[in-house]
Amino acid sequence: MPNNTATQALEPSATDNQSPIADNGAQREDWDLTIKPRDSLLHLHLQDLWRYRDLIGLFVRRDFVTQFKQTILGPAWFVIRPLLTTIMFVIVFGNIAKISTDGLPKILFYLSGNTLWIYFSECLTKSSKTFTENAQLFGKVYFPRLAVPISVVLSGLLRFALQFTFLMCFWVYYTIRGADIHLTLAAFLFPLLILMLAGLSLGLGIIFSSMTTKYRDMTFLLGFGVRLYMYATPVIYPLSVIEGKWKWFILVNPMTSIIETFRYGFLGVGSFNWLYLAYSFTFMSVVLFIGIVIFNRVEKTFMDTV
Repeated sequence: MPNNTATQALEPSATDNQSPIADNGAQREDWDLTIKPRDSLLHLHLQDLWRYRDLIGLFVRRDFVTQFKQTILGPAWFVIRPLLTTIMFVIVFGNIAKISTDGLPKILFYLSGNTLWIYFSECLTKSSKTFTENAQLFGKVYFPRLAVPISVVLSGLLRFALQFTFLMCFWVYYTIRGADIHLTLAAFLFPLLILMLAGLSLGLGIIFSSMTTKYRDMTFLLGFGVRLYMYATPVIYPLSVIEGKWKWFILVNPMTSIIETFRYGFLGVGSFNWLYLAYSFTFMSVVLFIGIVIFNRVEKTFMDTV
């Protein structure tokens, strides 16, 4: 006769039907990060940038270190460039063309404008190459594409810090010499001015970066345009020498109030107007928002055209 006890032992019980394997298959999987396509141009997912902040830090280090790697002078090049440019401006525009510097020492006047302009122009130029220079990286791994141009702006701040320190050395020297320079309350707006420079260069840079994925001519146009843009900005001349209708043309430039406020704050000479500064901040905000929207739209299909 069959052993009923053994037979019952081999039959699975009601509670044995749910095995550990079945439990794992039925259990809902929770992910720390879910990658989804953007269903709207206004869904910017900017919180991803904070999640990838360590990667941004690596990009910043890469951008900063690679510039002086295998060089003799190293980071000194960040100071040599504005110094040589300033000396050229002093000779050509200060001594030959006799352009006014509002009574400021020529080196101090040109170096102050150069320090801001170099930061703006380098961030604009480098961020405009985001898609073309990182296409292979973008095609292999996912991360917020906006992390690359943001790292360019942040690494530029390190270079700007060195150049600003160099400028302050001249400021101390001429102060000891008795030059008519002094700090004003506008100097407290310095963090805001840097934020505006960074936002403006980032916004314009990613707009051009989005355009260069399809139209490579924009690369050459930008390089030429940045050089011309400097002459529409009071870098080599003060705003006070511009008169008539051309003064409005210069004031429309959002960089004008930034540079003029910087000089007024740290040198005590120049023009400062809350209305012009508010215009520049509004212009920067609009350009940055439009740039991010266009950038997010292009990043979905840029691999088909790069």
